[in-house]
Amino acid sequence: MIGRNAMGRSSPLLLVLLALGVFFATYNLLTMVNNYRSAGKSLGGFSHHTLLSDPIVEMPKNVRRPKNSRSLFHVALTATDAPYSKWQCRIMYYWYKKQKDMQGSEMGGFTRILHSGNPDNLMEEIPTVIVDPLPADFVGLIVTSVQGYIVLNRPWAFVQWLEKATIEEEYILMAEPDHVFVRPLPNLAHGDYPAGFPFFYITPAQHEKILRKFYPEENGPVTNIDPIGNSPVIIRKDLLEKIAPTWMNVSLRMKDDPEADKVFGWVLEMYAYAVASALHGVQHILRRDFMLQPPWDLDIGKKFIIHFTYGCDYNLKGELTYGKIGEWRFDKRSYLRGPPPKNLSLPPPGVPESVVTLVKMVNEATANIPNWEAQ
Repeated sequence: MIGRNAMGRSSPLLLVLLALGVFFATYNLLTMVNNYRSAGKSLGGFSHHTLLSDPIVEMPKNVRRPKNSRSLFHVALTATDAPYSKWQCRIMYYWYKKQKDMQGSEMGGFTRILHSGNPDNLMEEIPTVIVDPLPADFVGLIVTSVQGYIVLNRPWAFVQWLEKATIEEEYILMAEPDHVFVRPLPNLAHGDYPAGFPFFYITPAQHEKILRKFYPEENGPVTNIDPIGNSPVIIRKDLLEKIAPTWMNVSLRMKDDPEADKVFGWVLEMYAYAVASALHGVQHILRRDFMLQPPWDLDIGKKFIIHFTYGCDYNLKGELTYGKIGEWRFDKRSYLRGPPPKNLSLPPPGVPESVVTLVKMVNEATANIPNWEAQ
């Protein structure tokens, strides 16, 4: 029986583990961006979307829905009970509630899938289902806890939730705490075709040798593996119920493989989801308008979600100083122990619309969420 884990508590040791985990995740992201730069691309006005030739992989015409039809999806957010996760969840849920009933939205219900194994103080504020964390000794793996959160907890959380939850909607959006809904989100999936966001650093063709351990040649070309993670993805519930256990198993096998673990690192479960989907013959519609990621994406345009995973550092001239702490900055990692204060200073003139909008949306949320500092 899988036991429960109380690693979400803020002991000094766990705060050190959290800081180390965040450092390594940030290092991996910086390495991927620098690798992109060394390949000859300029980061001035950089958009990782340029790595893919088509802006959107369209849905087949024979599965297009009538214009006036609606197909609601359930928003599913995996999270821990650490302060770092809590404040992001509260902001994310605030903007979900604001956008949910606006014209064009097909958002249905909302669930925070809390994989700490125990209730926390947000149970009454955010609809929550509690599931167990993945034990460190599960199938012999030794994994590093990050304040009660490890990347392998995500597929395991979905497996448990899908088994125990009653979900009214036919579709599910897999989301993360650092997502902010900047516009009402329609259902971008259609029938057997889920919708996903193409990440520039998920490159199956470059890792064919490793991926063939988990996606054998008899399953087809490695290009069948979509350049995505599990989030954001809108997918039909019955498809996710098939994929989730495979996603869990592939994640564990990758973690147990020294080569895959070293190469994929903090994006291991993203590759595992992409492989699991391909093993089930599921192809995703790739929607670049699904999400934007400041500071690299400069304009909001018609995109739906702001993903604030990267730090935003600028000098007072409004120039990006990525990799170096700026005279003005917004970085979620600055708030590991607790929430950001209300009324953050706005960026200096010249900073892109995406960053300005993000800070304004954070400020609106923190000004209106009751008892913001009490986390």
